[in-house]
Formats: sequence, structure tokens, C-alpha cells
Amino acid sequence: MKKVVWVASLLALASTGVAQAAGDMEAGKAKSAVCAACHGADGNGSANPLFPKLAGQHPRYIVKQLRDFKSGARKNDTMAPMAASLNDQDMENVAAYFSSQARKVGEAAADKVAAGEQIYRAGLAKGVPACIGCHGPTGSGNAAAGFPSLSGQNAAYVAKQLKAFREGERTNDPNGMMRGVASVMSDHDIEAVAQYVQGLH
Repeated sequence: MKKVVWVASLLALASTGVAQAAGDMEAGKAKSAVCAACHGADGNGSANPLFPKLAGQHPRYIVKQLRDFKSGARKNDTMAPMAASLNDQDMENVAAYFSSQARKVGEAAADKVAAGEQIYRAGLAKGVPACIGCHGPTGSGNAAAGFPSLSGQNAAYVAKQLKAFREGERTNDPNGMMRGVASVMSDHDIEAVAQYVQGLH
């Protein structure tokens, strides 16, 4: 029954067909200067792997996260004041700029690749669906459905977000999909799939 509900939610989201952000890349580049300290000038991150790479991310997803930070739907003491100063057009512009940048893929820890690939491609018998269903074979995500690109994302950031979903600290996932997935994942599962994603492309 749980799987049927999850699939129904996925189909409903995929059918929304919301267009991608219609922003100005040049204006976004200028506006994103303040973002560089944490996310890098080209969106490929800083020295701190807990900050996400934004390069190559779907613009619609970036805009949603910024709106959620601004509204409080997604809690983050660093991002809330940053998003508070942005209007809707600023968000569209920043999203257009970062989405146009090429993401640099990292390297997965060799001792976690096999377990991470198993989870990503086939899921787990305890009720974890395959990540590939929403995020695609290469981690490119699904722009129309609002599912983010995971390809090459920092493992530490991915693990932190999965744990936040699991603990109910992050609740801005559509229909609670990620909370449902992460709720039955162990720390070992999370670390393995996060490492796999870091090298996925």
C-alpha cells in the first residue's frame, strides 16, 4: 500500500508540468556574488562540503528552495536572511545563473560505492525505493516534477539532508516523499548512497 501511495504521489507531481525559471542569467550572476562564499562563484561549492553545489541544478528547484527559506518552510539560520532580501525576480535570476553552470563531479569513497549503488539503483527491501526512480540513472533529476539533480553533489551535504528528512528537521519535501524514504534508512545506508551520488554522472 505504501508503495502505491508513493507512486501515485510521484505521478501527480510529474504531471504538473510547471515551467522552469524564466530568469536573466547576467542579472543572476551579479546578484549571486554574495552566494559565492558558501556556494562558489560558479556554484560548485566552497571548501566546506556541507554547503551544496548549485551549479547545474534545475532552476525551478532552486527557486522553490529560496522561497521556502524565505517563508520558513525550510529552516536554515544562514539561508533565511539571505533569501529574505530576494524578491521573486531575484530568485529567478539567481536560479537561471547557477543552473547554467556546469557541475564538477566529485569522487565516491571506494568502500561505499557498491552499497550506495545498490540503494540508488534498486532500493532496499525494508521499504526504500530506488533513488533512480525520481533522480534518474545519472542523477540528473526531473525538472518538470521538481526533483533535484543529485549528480556530483557533495556527499556530506546529501547525508546531512537525508538525516534531516529522517529526523523531521526538514519538511519541505512534496507529499512527505523524502521523509518517507529516509525514515527507514540507517546511517550506514545514508552514508553509502551519499558517497555514490558524489561520484555519479
